[in-house]
Amino acid sequence: MKRMAVVLAAGQGKRMKSKLYKVLHPVCGKPMVGHVLDTIKATGCERTVVIVGHGAEKVMAYIGQDAEYALQETQLGTGHAVQQAKALIGGEQGTTVVAYGDTPLIASATLQGLMELHEERGAAVTVLTAVMEDPSGLGRIIRNAEGELVKIVEQKDCTPDEAAIREINTGIYCFDNAKLFAALEEVTPNNMQGEYYLTDVIGILRGQGDLVLAYQTDDASEAIGVNDRLALSEAEAYMRARINKGHMLNGVTIIDPASTYIGADVVIGADTVLHPGTILKGKTVIGEDCVIGPASEIEDGVVMDGACVKQSILSQAQVGARTTVGPFAYLRPGTVLGEEVKVGDFVEIKNAVIGDGSKVPHLSYVGDAKIGKNVNFGCGAITANYDGYNKDITTIEDNAFIGSNANLIAPVTVGKGAYVVAGSTITRSVAENDLAVARVRQENKPGYAEKIRARAKAKKDQSSPS
Repeated sequence: MKRMAVVLAAGQGKRMKSKLYKVLHPVCGKPMVGHVLDTIKATGCERTVVIVGHGAEKVMAYIGQDAEYALQETQLGTGHAVQQAKALIGGEQGTTVVAYGDTPLIASATLQGLMELHEERGAAVTVLTAVMEDPSGLGRIIRNAEGELVKIVEQKDCTPDEAAIREINTGIYCFDNAKLFAALEEVTPNNMQGEYYLTDVIGILRGQGDLVLAYQTDDASEAIGVNDRLALSEAEAYMRARINKGHMLNGVTIIDPASTYIGADVVIGADTVLHPGTILKGKTVIGEDCVIGPASEIEDGVVMDGACVKQSILSQAQVGARTTVGPFAYLRPGTVLGEEVKVGDFVEIKNAVIGDGSKVPHLSYVGDAKIGKNVNFGCGAITANYDGYNKDITTIEDNAFIGSNANLIAPVTVGKGAYVVAGSTITRSVAENDLAVARVRQENKPGYAEKIRARAKAKKDQSSPS
C-alpha cells in the first residue's frame, strides 16, 4: 500500500516571539521540521507534502528537494491546510499520515505502529493519542467498549467524567487518502474561529459508518507541540535525554549526561568516553576508543579512533587516529591532522594539513600550511600567512625542525630535515637538511644596564611634582 505524508508547517508561531519561523527553531541542533521529516522518511512514505505559509521561502530553502510543497496563503484552520495538498496527492490511493512541523519528538517507531494498525484494520482514520499527567486544555479521547474512537471532546465541552480522562489527541492522524480528501469537502467553518477543522473529518467518517481507531503512544513526550520558548526548552531536554540514552546503549560512556550536549546527527563509536561539558554539533563523527572533553566543543568535525580532545574547540576539522588535541586548542575549518599528531595548549590551526607524528605543542599559530611527517613546530612559532590582501601557503617537509618563536613568512618552503633556529624570521625557502638562521647578531655592552636604569630614574624624577 502506498504511503504518503502531509506536514503542516504554515504557521508563523507568534507565541515564539521570534523573527525565525516556528518550524525552523532548532531542537538539538536541527530545525523542528527536519526532525519530523526524518521520522516520516523512516516509515517508508513515498511522497511527502509540506504545507507552507509564513516564511515559505526559508522553510523550503531548508528542506530543499526532500519534499513537495503546497502553499496555504491564508491560514483558515488545519482542515484547510491539509486541503491544499489535494492538487498533489488527492487522486492517490493509499495511506496518508498528517503531522505537524512543530512536533519534533514524534518517533518513527510510533508512526510505524500507527500506520500498521491503520492498514491492518482497514480504518478510514486512526488517531495518535497519549496519556498525559495533566491533560488540561487538550482534546479528550472517548472510546467505546471495543476500544474504537467514538469522538474527541475539547476541554471546554467536557462533562466532569470526560474531563477526568487523561488520554488526549496528539493531532497526528493516519487516513485513507481518498476518504480524507472526500471528507474534507464536507467540512464547514461553523465555529467561533470560522476555520476548517481537521478533527471534523473524524466525525464525518464515523457518521458514514467508516472505521475510526485510536493508537496510543507509550511516551507522552512525543505529543509535545512547540508553541513557545518554554515548550522549546522542554522538547530540547527530552530530545537530548533520548539522544544520550541511544549513544549509551550503543556503547558510549557519558560521564555526566546532564552536562553533555549531542546533536541529532552526531555519530559516535563504541568505547568512546565523553567527559562533562562536551558539546558535539552538526554532522560530527567520533570514532571508537576516543576521549572527548572535558569542556570541548566539536562542530561538523571528524575524530578518528583512539584520539583525545581535551578542553578544545574544533570546527570543520579532522583529527587522525591516536592524535591528541589540547588543552585549549582551536582547530578551525580546513584543519586535517594525521595519525599520532600532538597539538598542545593555546595552539590555533586553520586550513592546514599536518602529517603523521608531527608536533605543535604550545603557543603557536599554523594557518594555510602543509606540514609533513615528524615535524617539530616549536613554542611560539607561527606561519605569517596574510599580507593584508592575500593568503599564502607555508610548506614544511618531513622531519624538519622549527625552533621556538620562529616566524615563517609565506609563501615559503622548509625542506626535508631542515633546521630553523629559534627566533628566526624566515623569508626565503630553506633547502633540504639546511640550517636557517635569520636574526640580528647579539651584542653585549658591559655595565650598560646601570646607565639605562639611571637614565630612566632621572626621567622619572624630572616628571615628578616638587
